[in-house]
Amino acid sequence: MPALWLEKAALTHGRAAAWLSLVTLLLFLPGFFTLPPMDRDEPRFAQATRQMLETGDYVAIRFQDEARNKKPVGIYWLQAGAVRAAETLGWPDARSKIWAFRLPSLLGAIGSVLLTYWAALPFMSRRQALVAALLLGSTLLLGVEARLAKTDAVVTLTVVAAMGALARLRLRDERGFANAAIFWTALAVGILVKGPITPMVPALAAAILSIHDRSARWLLPLRPAWGLAWCLLVVAPWLVLIGLKTGGGFFADSIGGDMLGKVAGAKEAHGAPPLSYFAAFWLTAWPMAPFAALAAPFVWRNWRRPASLFVLAWLVPSWLLFELVPTKLPHYVLPLYPAIALGIGLALDNDRLDLAARWRRLVAMAVPLVAGIVPLAVLAACLIYRIAPVWPFFVALFILLAVLGTMIRLIWVRNIQALLALCPFLSLIVAVLAYSTVLTSSMYGPFAISPRLAQASAAVLAQSRACSALAPATAGFREPSLVFLTRTDLLITDGTGAAEFLASAACRIVFIEAAQASAFMTGVPDRRGLHFVERIKGINLNGGKPLDIEVFVRQEILP
Repeated sequence: MPALWLEKAALTHGRAAAWLSLVTLLLFLPGFFTLPPMDRDEPRFAQATRQMLETGDYVAIRFQDEARNKKPVGIYWLQAGAVRAAETLGWPDARSKIWAFRLPSLLGAIGSVLLTYWAALPFMSRRQALVAALLLGSTLLLGVEARLAKTDAVVTLTVVAAMGALARLRLRDERGFANAAIFWTALAVGILVKGPITPMVPALAAAILSIHDRSARWLLPLRPAWGLAWCLLVVAPWLVLIGLKTGGGFFADSIGGDMLGKVAGAKEAHGAPPLSYFAAFWLTAWPMAPFAALAAPFVWRNWRRPASLFVLAWLVPSWLLFELVPTKLPHYVLPLYPAIALGIGLALDNDRLDLAARWRRLVAMAVPLVAGIVPLAVLAACLIYRIAPVWPFFVALFILLAVLGTMIRLIWVRNIQALLALCPFLSLIVAVLAYSTVLTSSMYGPFAISPRLAQASAAVLAQSRACSALAPATAGFREPSLVFLTRTDLLITDGTGAAEFLASAACRIVFIEAAQASAFMTGVPDRRGLHFVERIKGINLNGGKPLDIEVFVRQEILP
């Protein structure tokens, strides 16, 4: 039976933690080392961290010459520590490897799963706590964030740690110093990583629970005076230093520009109406989402029970607040997904998660059906962009179809336990299909513009006898990933500026997007000294715009 391994894994806490670590590592590793810098935020975070390592300035946050006054310094310190560790272990050129900057996210995602198990134990049996944690680890959104050098996986870890400590106080009356230390340390680290998000979630939950009790005295064992002092001790030194270094500019930009700007209106074209997170949840929380729909009636009907009330206090007020804020991105609500996993475990522990009713079986069918959408979407993209699928894609597709058939049969015979046990394996197959057979294969080539430009530069340097390094410039193509994959001093300019840059010194390379080609050619003083290297065509990952980029160097740098 597929559920048998859950029984064995839940025999002891140590065995459960070992299984959770192994399963989540397997879930998150496909593509982790081989994916090029993704998104626009990931290379910005990684590049800012690399500049800290290059300059030795661990206070100010900069992307090239621009102050990056949006998020606090915590994630940059964690990434810098990970890269330093890789260098210490002898990994060659660790500062140019994006995976080294992703290590805090990987550990944050695994830690979030382990802490969800820990936070679930006051609510339910060890086995159901294991199921809840595995469902969180299997979700699409956490898998994405585990592979990106950003803040969200680490923030989720801090929220789960704080809420787990709050749950142990509320449901188990754990009043020890260790529980309070976990709570306040999680808040302090979360503030350093992403500002108000980590303290916001437990603060809203505590407010709801205190209103229900008509008293907040139950919070006194957390030692608020000591805890606030500890938070201040952890956070204040950097806040003072960055305030002095930027003349207060960091606070004006991060609080007034970034945070309040997102509250007042849509920032960076990321606006969406209320209920957008609810609509996106059914995909981003797959395969957990259908089970959440099955568990929701039990949790809602039993809101007066302490465990259900705690889950709702964690989830509902913060979710409503996120829905009301105009600026929306799917990962903003990730710290609330553990609460949903706990609600599912709670229903399962009370024998209220079953497939007896027809509507329940129809909802459960979303687990295999959504997984089936992934290969269909890939094949559609192949047709649209004229990309040939690689043979490992079809191997993974065959295995996926076999698993989907098994899951449909389990739904038909109403075996919810076996269905839950298969979810991590299904997520693993989807991860392998998406990350290892698509995003890191030739199928992704048309979208990998920055990696191909960096490879062209490396090839020229390997051929040159006159240059030990190449200074780059780009005209028309401005993706942050190109800065990370080439050099910090990459000049981002227009066609005329690129012509002047190339003419002013040897050992320089330029990337000219088609819209800037005329201005570039007009600005080149002597085309006889111009050497065409390569033409790179593809599609911009951000927006889907077709790209046509020519690479040039000066003739004399080549043999």
